[in-house]
Amino acid sequence: MTALEALAAFLAHMADARRASPRTVEAYSRDLTGFLGFLTTHLGGEPDLGALAALRASDVRAYLARRRRGKAALSDRSVARLLSAIRSFYAWLDRTHGVANADVALVRGPRLKPLLPRPVSEDAAMDLIALAESADGPAWVGVRDAALLTLLYGAGLRISEALSLTDDDAPLGETLRITGKGAKTRIVPVLPAARDAVDAWLSARPWPKEPGAPLFRAIRGGRMSPRMAQSVMQRLRSGLGLPASATPHALRHSFATHLLSAGADLRAIQDLLGHASLSTTQRYADVDAARLMTAYAAAHPRA
Repeated sequence: MTALEALAAFLAHMADARRASPRTVEAYSRDLTGFLGFLTTHLGGEPDLGALAALRASDVRAYLARRRRGKAALSDRSVARLLSAIRSFYAWLDRTHGVANADVALVRGPRLKPLLPRPVSEDAAMDLIALAESADGPAWVGVRDAALLTLLYGAGLRISEALSLTDDDAPLGETLRITGKGAKTRIVPVLPAARDAVDAWLSARPWPKEPGAPLFRAIRGGRMSPRMAQSVMQRLRSGLGLPASATPHALRHSFATHLLSAGADLRAIQDLLGHASLSTTQRYADVDAARLMTAYAAAHPRA
């Protein structure tokens, strides 16, 4: 088996057995295809499983070093992602084909500072929704955008989760069954404000309900895409003078951070967000602590 054939089987495993998202599979494909292309030149021929088993740590380091040079030099975070993809590929090769390579584990990636979520404030979230509703253009477009943002902020949904909803999910009840990353299902409560906003959208849109049809539609009636939602947020944050970090996903961060500030349990927030690990949710506690220290430094007379 050649390395490219093994890669194709690995990507199929990620998509089918691991149920990775299409974007994740695409990222693995891009990163590992580049790695195997480098090895073809570096080793003087297309590698097979034997060549992958004999690969040295210096070979992997040479690839990472090349990706950090030139005009298209990668950041530390991107280099760490590349190394993670290579390790995942080798772990799968070891399990399925007995291709063990201890040298790959010796390669250390760059040390990364943890990125904290960047939520918008409660007032900014409400201003975004209000501005969306009063935007220029067809009235139903503003009602749609306001309903989408209200649902993101009120239920903590990922943009892909909100845009995957269909007319079968509407009108919304007190809870909503969401299928998130890794095809994991969770139940999230739906606030009355979110239900009312979606009801207003159903009444305003120029299409009747159809089984299986997308709930949030674009101008021509097709499913609204994440890129469209990002464009909406870009226009709204420009109108309000908000930073570039005010994205659709920032409303999910705001949902979690504002719940935590109000005294919600971290484990409950984990369930609402659908995080597999509590350590992921813990980042919101760090955001809250950082915000408290900033307020303390700005307000205390002895700070």
